[in-house]
Amino acid sequence: MKQRLLGTTKVGSIGLGCMGMSHAYGTSNEQENLSVLNCALEMGCNFWDTADFYGEGENEKLLSKALKGNREEVFLCTKVGNVFDRTLTSHQDQVQKQVDWIVDGSPDYINKCIDKSLQRLGVDYIDLYYLHRVDPLIPVEESIGAMADLVKRGKVRYLGLSEASADTIRRAVAVHPITALQSEYSLWTRDIEDRVIPLCRELGITIVPFAPLGRGYLTGKITKKNDLAQDDWRRKFPRFQDDNIEKNKKIVKALEEISALYKVTPAQIALAWLLEQEEHLIPIPGTRHIKYLEENLSASQISLSEENLSILNAYKNEIAGERFPINMSKLVDR
Repeated sequence: MKQRLLGTTKVGSIGLGCMGMSHAYGTSNEQENLSVLNCALEMGCNFWDTADFYGEGENEKLLSKALKGNREEVFLCTKVGNVFDRTLTSHQDQVQKQVDWIVDGSPDYINKCIDKSLQRLGVDYIDLYYLHRVDPLIPVEESIGAMADLVKRGKVRYLGLSEASADTIRRAVAVHPITALQSEYSLWTRDIEDRVIPLCRELGITIVPFAPLGRGYLTGKITKKNDLAQDDWRRKFPRFQDDNIEKNKKIVKALEEISALYKVTPAQIALAWLLEQEEHLIPIPGTRHIKYLEENLSASQISLSEENLSILNAYKNEIAGERFPINMSKLVDR
């Protein structure tokens, strides 16, 4: 497994997004998930990503079982800010209005959540603590200030932001160094290329793309909405409606043609493309199956030609459908 720098620590060049093991993509098997986590460590994939929001804390509890006896081998990332326990939030006016999705970046909320995450994970500290979404009601300086205090107290090593704009990133780093920015980034979501990535390059911030396989679409295995389970949250996403699935098949076809040349899978080509974009970039594809874990991690060995990179880059403005439903789009800081 090739490695890349995150802060001052070397980690595997491809990480593991753990959300889908407990959240959003239907039911899963705990023993299979633990097998994937153990296999990831054996293969050198030691950059694990979770959040208190995933499965209402259940994802952190799952990771705790794999972390026993392995804590120092894992670079552990979790997040705070997306509210699942509404009794903890200071934004009670939103609770009373029954808002679909509450974001709380207040110092009070952050301080309530850190110890709960540590307890669920069964650890004494978190390597990388992200603000899961920027709270429109709380200045980011206050949120980062509270998180910086956690660094001073030894509960957190590094700080990160998720789905933050270039302007917000600049405001945040004025308070405390930001080590990583996690945002959706893939061949079908390239919003951060114009302003955010150049700024991160300037400031030495590592890009951590989530959904690097287009939430599974770029694998070529999703050809219609009914390929998704009834309780799969992707069924609500504009790009997973049948008309947009059909329109976007052209990028999958390009991936399939290139993958045939390299005798690999479309998913591996999509990840290889991402790794070519930035040296300080660590994608976190998620999976619940060892087969796909092995495929994903081996993508770090693929080197794409300039011709094939150009073919894939040509689809930058050709993707049909918004990436989020309206209620989730409102939470992206752009």
